[in-house]
Amino acid sequence: MSTIAVLGAGKIGESLLSGLLNAGYSPENLLFTERYQQRAEELTKRYGVRATDLPTAARQADVLVVSVKPQDIEPLLDEVGDLVTPDKLVATLCAGLPTSMFERRFAAGTPVVRVMPNTPMLVGEAMSAVSGGTHATEAHLDLVEGLLGSVGRVVRIPEDQQDAVTALSGSGPAYFFYLVEAMIDAGILLGLPRSVAAELVVQSAVGSATMLREGEGHPVIMREGVTSPAGTTISGVRELEKHGVRAALIDAVEAAHSRSVELGAKHRQETDSEGA
Repeated sequence: MSTIAVLGAGKIGESLLSGLLNAGYSPENLLFTERYQQRAEELTKRYGVRATDLPTAARQADVLVVSVKPQDIEPLLDEVGDLVTPDKLVATLCAGLPTSMFERRFAAGTPVVRVMPNTPMLVGEAMSAVSGGTHATEAHLDLVEGLLGSVGRVVRIPEDQQDAVTALSGSGPAYFFYLVEAMIDAGILLGLPRSVAAELVVQSAVGSATMLREGEGHPVIMREGVTSPAGTTISGVRELEKHGVRAALIDAVEAAHSRSVELGAKHRQETDSEGA
């Protein structure tokens, strides 16, 4: 079994460690890095996985999962760039950063797989999209899909679709949380206790999502199934349309897409100029 190092044990990194352990990986085959000593000790106590420094992780692991914020990537690459060789596999979970940027900083021929997960990884229900870089083979992609499959579902896409995935499913949970928050507030406005309103809305969201995932039908058909002629639901839907909720959601996803493109633009330009 490969040795896997999670570089950056924030919420996503910790969730991946937990998922891998639940999937049967031995703590002896896992490593992680964490810059805060107290948190590193807490995670080691909780999971039995050894914390180490970046250079040690880069030398000892067969698979390096980069799980830091995009703005923290340069210090990490400065520290491990010369230690990553083609016999290792790099999986990057950094939003907006292209595989070409990592390939440029590592030894020639190093396989890199780009991943866009989302925060439901915390409860084993992530939606992750994976894309292979120049040197990533089918075997590399299969391996990464297996790792991510321990914490949710996985799709494989061309890398030029990753910014769209970031905007849709990467940021998507925030949009759902925003809608749930608004619906709970509406319940309170109508006189319901907050706890009751929250339970009603959250369970409605869980049930609706389950129906969608189990293939009960197209969302339009499912919505029509709740919408009786001259009933309460159509009155509510009319208000949503009147206030442009559909258009606002589309605009939100487009704005997130633009930001994802912006995050990676600098690195793409550097790569293009070097290859010119």
